[in-house]
Amino acid sequence: MRDIAQEVYKKMKVGSVSWIRPIAAKGDTLESFQAAHDSAKLLEQEGLIDIEKVQRQADGLIDAIRIQRLA
Repeated sequence: MRDIAQEVYKKMKVGSVSWIRPIAAKGDTLESFQAAHDSAKLLEQEGLIDIEKVQRQADGLIDAIRIQRLA
């Protein structure tokens, strides 16, 4: 399984803001995307990003995460 949060982080410039979302063309599903939140939390604990918003569907599944790159 690919690490979506890490991929987005590497493409960002310091100070920029981005949404992380599952991409169906790359095989992502909402169920597999839940692991991206765990990965983003690890990046936040390391001080590399700030998780600004977590967007959830009515059933509680995460469908988007807004992050800001700090380092």
